[in-house]
Amino acid sequence: MYIYNVTINVEEQVHQEWLTWMQEEHIPEMLATRKFTNAKIIKVLVEEEMGGMTYSVQYFTKDKETLEKYYLEDAEALRSKATRKFPNKFVAFRTELQIVSEH
Repeated sequence: MYIYNVTINVEEQVHQEWLTWMQEEHIPEMLATRKFTNAKIIKVLVEEEMGGMTYSVQYFTKDKETLEKYYLEDAEALRSKATRKFPNKFVAFRTELQIVSEH
């Protein structure tokens, strides 16, 4: 199992609008690609020097191949929607995680 993790710092002025958009539009669109089984929004509880609100959004997928297929087929279009909707209002850092074991 892989996790596509997107850590996002969003400006406080648009924070609530962004959060609603993520829950009602963006995450459903990500799941509609059928490349992810589920997603979680996790609030980061560390205050950033840059201000804003920080979240970790985790998308779960079965394997690296499926994640690569997302990059090739869907990533650019879905990322550009966020940039157009909230221009210069957030920064994102993406990482890939692999679940080694669960207890």
